[in-house]
Amino acid sequence: MPRRPAAYPPAYREQIIALARAGRSSKELAQEFEPSEQTIRNWIFQAEADRGERPSVLTTDEREELSRLRRENRQLKVERDILGKAAAWFARESGTIPPDSSAS
Repeated sequence: MPRRPAAYPPAYREQIIALARAGRSSKELAQEFEPSEQTIRNWIFQAEADRGERPSVLTTDEREELSRLRRENRQLKVERDILGKAAAWFARESGTIPPDSSAS
């Protein structure tokens, strides 16, 4: 799997966004600086969302929280599955459930 390039520092992004707000096009900025034109457009779009100019788009903080909650949810599902299997194993070992029974 290819490695993801290192993220640009926030201050660098803010400078590019400020230049775009001052009237420079993303194409001009891409030719002068390293990020691609699409990357610069994405930064501008996200900055507008963070300022509340795009209410239908998640802000950076909301995206981070959503990622954190999804990660936590995955972990909780794994833990629940492990506990369920452990409970079934202990129930079979203690003899409360016959070894080859089914729940149907």
